[in-house]
Amino acid sequence: MMAFCRNCASVIGFTKRSRYAVPVISRRCDSTGMRQFDKVVIANRGEIACRIMHTARKMGIQSVAVFSEPDRHSRHVDLSDEAHYIGPAAAQESYLNQRRIVAVAKTAKAQAIHPGYGFLSENSEFAELCQHEGIVFVGPPASAIRDMGIKSTSKIIMAGAGVPVIEGYHGSNQSNEHLKMEAERIGYPVMIKAVRGGGGKGMRIVLEANQFEDQLESARREAKKSFGDDVMMVEKYLESPRHIEVQVFGDQHGNYVYLFERDCSVQRRHQKIIEEAPAPGITENVRVRLGEAAVRAARAVGYVGAGTVEFIMDKHENFYFMEMNTRLQVEHPVTEMITNTDLVEWQFKIAAGELLPLMQKDILLSGHAFEARIYAEEPGNNFMPGAGLIKYLCTPEPQSCLRIETGIRQGDEVSVHYDPMIAKIVVWSSDRAAALVKLKQALREYNIVGLSTNISFLDSLAGNHAFIKGLVHTGFIQEQYEKLFPKITMPEEILCQAVIGIILLERKRLSEAASLSKNDPFNPFALPNFKRFNYQHQHRISFTEEDAEKVVEVTFCNRDEFLLKINGITFSGDGFLAMDKNKTVLNCSINGKVFKSNIIVDENIVHLFNADGMYRCKLAAPKFAASDLKHNLLKAAKAPMPGVIDKVHVKAGDKVHAGDPVVVIIAMKMEYVVKAPKTGIVKNVPYQTGDTVAKGTELIVFESD
Repeated sequence: MMAFCRNCASVIGFTKRSRYAVPVISRRCDSTGMRQFDKVVIANRGEIACRIMHTARKMGIQSVAVFSEPDRHSRHVDLSDEAHYIGPAAAQESYLNQRRIVAVAKTAKAQAIHPGYGFLSENSEFAELCQHEGIVFVGPPASAIRDMGIKSTSKIIMAGAGVPVIEGYHGSNQSNEHLKMEAERIGYPVMIKAVRGGGGKGMRIVLEANQFEDQLESARREAKKSFGDDVMMVEKYLESPRHIEVQVFGDQHGNYVYLFERDCSVQRRHQKIIEEAPAPGITENVRVRLGEAAVRAARAVGYVGAGTVEFIMDKHENFYFMEMNTRLQVEHPVTEMITNTDLVEWQFKIAAGELLPLMQKDILLSGHAFEARIYAEEPGNNFMPGAGLIKYLCTPEPQSCLRIETGIRQGDEVSVHYDPMIAKIVVWSSDRAAALVKLKQALREYNIVGLSTNISFLDSLAGNHAFIKGLVHTGFIQEQYEKLFPKITMPEEILCQAVIGIILLERKRLSEAASLSKNDPFNPFALPNFKRFNYQHQHRISFTEEDAEKVVEVTFCNRDEFLLKINGITFSGDGFLAMDKNKTVLNCSINGKVFKSNIIVDENIVHLFNADGMYRCKLAAPKFAASDLKHNLLKAAKAPMPGVIDKVHVKAGDKVHAGDPVVVIIAMKMEYVVKAPKTGIVKNVPYQTGDTVAKGTELIVFESD
């Protein structure tokens, strides 16, 4: 292993690994006090663990993965040099188990622990434990995490450092009555926030006084589940503000820099889904003021490493401190793209005692970058989180201006126990308009089957006229809801493609069956040209769309040509299939217009992915089955998403009224209250607190009417 001290330029040592020999952080150097680590435990999972491993490998640092039971065969385990089991699915017993993770570091003889983001990344007790055990914590000092982690404390420190703060109550009196009194003093609307919160958890907007107590209790419960602390603060809520954040870095020698700003305004449930850098429409003067304020914030707490200072900005470009995230952010890649840096490499170097790789004058802003987060969720159902098996996955090829950051592969499962993010698509180009074109193309090339995702929503967002103009704010989705969720009728041309695809895929299957049975003279599938007795030259194929049925009548003209009739209109079509890596490409012509789609048939749904977007054509169920399903849905209290039962409000024999809360489900730390669909007597409660349930599971059984 070879390393150089940047002060004395001396060679420290050399060790060769099996595949490569590259420079790494040095073992020791009297002039700088640098500490070497050639092995690091990554105390995280999913895409961020894989992201850190990528840089570690580039730097010659061995990566040690930790994993829970559901993650035993995950991508981050496969990519690591070494992996250790740390417990069952529950995060408290695995990824949040501080002692167990430190024990892994000692067993593996790792000198450092990188926490990634989430889990233990902003836990001051864990940072102190690492220090006590002589392990490098790749992050800021525990004191900075503590000061910035308690929002009420951080606001006081920021005000003292000359960083603008918004009016609010950050005191110790936590009675509901006092908090409500403070809200009335501040004036509605207000924002209730968990003082140890982050990621939108434990946060509620209250528009009127009569909503305050219910929203406060809901925020407390969510904060307790997410952070183990339900202390709240109340702040004035700015309507339609922008969420602007600044990436900062500090080293152990008192140097600080900012790497420009990111706009993270477009959110759902106070959680980001698309980020960009730099922020659109920000003047150079405001950009410098933001950066300098962020550096003052970092300096005020003696910050070391990567941090993000988050501001809220009004329409007059006045900005106010919200919080400081004392870790690497999910959206850090957009900053890397516009500054041509590797922020994880910076983290490793600074943790080893090196100086900042660049000073402020050397950090240049180039071009524009977007990051889109792909989630397992249902945007049309209030962005309800999802889970399940990824049956098929095909992604665009990574390039210098396109990154796919993920911890998921085809055949993996998105678990109810963790965040439902599947991947991040990161694009860069010379300007915002060009970067947005690349983002839309990449989204349409990211093909996934098996669970619901937000890809179509992201595609709609990227094509929204207000978004294209950069007119973003935190209420953007609500403001543009009808445009982002238009009612789209499936085009007849798409249904024609789906039908031709079904026929060609069935023909392919029969061909493969014939090849297996070609020595059987009595097998009808082995006949030349697939002609067989009683062969139908006409078919009726039915699809459903929002409870309506669409019938396609198909007439076979010859082997590859068809007439397709929908609602009395006849289309002529032909097509063929071609294989391209793991794609089955449907090439077809409808009334002379040529289409090219990646086609996947999963159970009763035909998925078509092409340059125009993604289409799901659902084959109709038999009428008796559809009728029974609709009848049962109206009667049942069912799980709206996969999750874990957090609370059961009823028992057998109880009488409930329509709308009464009966069960509380937690999924990805989000709380959802299931209400009684009708008035009646509870016959049975099949599931209890702690049970894991799938979407659609019947949670309460009622006595027969």
